[in-house]
Amino acid sequence: MAKGKSTVFFCKECGYESAKWMGQCPACREWNTFVEAPAPKKDTKGMGAARLSIDSAPGRIRRPSLLSEIDAGQEARMDSGFRELNRVLGGGIVPGSLILVGGDPGIGKSTLLLQVCRNLAAGGKKVLYISGEESLRQIRLRADRMGAFTGEIRFLCETNLDLIVQTARMEQPDVMVIDSIQTMYREDVASAPGSVGQVRESTGVLMNLAKGDGISVFIVGHVTKEGVVAGPRVLEHMVDTVLYFEGERNASYRILRGVKNRFGSTNEIGVFEMEAEGLREVLNASEYMLEGKPEGASGSAVACSMEGTRPILLEIQALVCRTNFGMPRRTAAGTDYNRVNLLMAVLEKRLGLRLSECDAYVNIAGGLRISEPALDLGIVMALVSSYQDRPLPDQTIVFGEVGLSGEVRAVTMAEQRVAEAVRMGFRCCILPKVCLGRIQQKDGAIRLIGVSHVQEAIRAVF
Repeated sequence: MAKGKSTVFFCKECGYESAKWMGQCPACREWNTFVEAPAPKKDTKGMGAARLSIDSAPGRIRRPSLLSEIDAGQEARMDSGFRELNRVLGGGIVPGSLILVGGDPGIGKSTLLLQVCRNLAAGGKKVLYISGEESLRQIRLRADRMGAFTGEIRFLCETNLDLIVQTARMEQPDVMVIDSIQTMYREDVASAPGSVGQVRESTGVLMNLAKGDGISVFIVGHVTKEGVVAGPRVLEHMVDTVLYFEGERNASYRILRGVKNRFGSTNEIGVFEMEAEGLREVLNASEYMLEGKPEGASGSAVACSMEGTRPILLEIQALVCRTNFGMPRRTAAGTDYNRVNLLMAVLEKRLGLRLSECDAYVNIAGGLRISEPALDLGIVMALVSSYQDRPLPDQTIVFGEVGLSGEVRAVTMAEQRVAEAVRMGFRCCILPKVCLGRIQQKDGAIRLIGVSHVQEAIRAVF
C-alpha cells in the first residue's frame, strides 16, 4: 500500500496547494512563490464523526438569516490611548479582532504595542503581553524608560503556542499581544518556528482564540526585504486588520499605515515621533511635514495629499540643473520615478522647456512615500520654479492631476484639501477648474484659482 506524501508545496502569495513544485502559481500567476511544507494530518475518523454528529443532530444546523434579521448595532470599541491609532483602526480596538502589525526590525513595533498595553491597563482593561524574542528583564528595562505602569498587565515569555492558549483562557484578558508570530510554534507541526507552516497554523489558532473567547489579539510580524510580512500571504487574509509601521530608523518620524481593515476604512495613516521615552503621536501632521520649509527658495512647492480621509500638506522639492553628461540624470525620492519622467516630458512637449538637457531631482520632504496623482501639479510647479530659478509666492498651495496633453484634471475631496490649507494659514490655492463648483467658500478665507492647463497654472503663479 503506497504511503501518502509527507510534504506539499503551496504558494506564499495566495495559499494555493500543489503536490509538486511549479514555477508559476496557476491561481495568482506569480513566479517562484512555491515553498515546501509538511502536509497537514488528515483525521478521517474525526471527519466522519463530525459528519455523523451533524446528520444525527439536526438541531445543531444553523438556519441562514435574512438581512433584515441581522442586528446592525455598533460594536463597543476600546480606546487605545492614541488618537492616531484609533483613527487607523476605524475608531478603536474591536473586541475579538485579530490585528497584524508589521514593520522593519527596530522600527518601534514592540514599543508602540507596549505603550498601547500601558494605556489599556490604566483604563481598567486586563492585558496579557506574550514575548518570544525578549526576556522579562529586557521588557522591564524598556518599560522603565516609558514611565510608570498601572493597572492589570501581565507579561510572559513563551514560544509554545499551545501553552500560550491555555494561559490566555485561564487569564481571560481583554487584549493580548504576541511578539512575534515568527517565534511561535506548535508541537504537532513538523517544521521550525518561523517557517511557512508554523506561521499559518499559529495564526489559525490565534484567530480561533480571538473569535471564540472575544480576546483582541495583536500579532507582531517581521517583514521581508520586499517590505511585506514574512510568511505566506494568506496570513494577511486571515486577520481582520493589517497595519504597517513605516519610516527610516535614523529619522524621528514613524508612519502607521492601515492597508486592510474589516472594521473601518483603509489607507488611513497615523503619524508618530520617536523620542527617548517612546513614541509620541503627532496630531497636526501637516505642520510637522512643513517644519523647516525654506522661505523664498526656488524649487519648493506645497501640495496636499489625501491619506484615507485625512488631508496632509507636504513640501515638494525639485532641483533642475544643466547636465555634464550625455544622458541627464533623474532621481525621485518619495514619489514614483516614472511619474516624474512623464511630467517632465509633458513640460518639454507642451511648454517648450528644454528639460532633456538638465538633471532633475525631486524629493518629498519629510520622508513620506506618496503616489497620489493629485501631487502632479505640485511636482510640475516645483520643476518649473527650479528651472526658471523663481520661487513660488509664499502661502500658496497647489494640487491637481496632470494629463499627457498638459490638462489639469479633477481630484477627489477637493473641499477637504482646501479646508486643511485654510486651517494652516494659506492665502492662495491653485486647483483644477472643474473642482471650483464643489467647494463652498466661507468669508473668502483663501483665494481660489481654477486652472484647466499647466500653462494657466504657471501664468497664475509667476
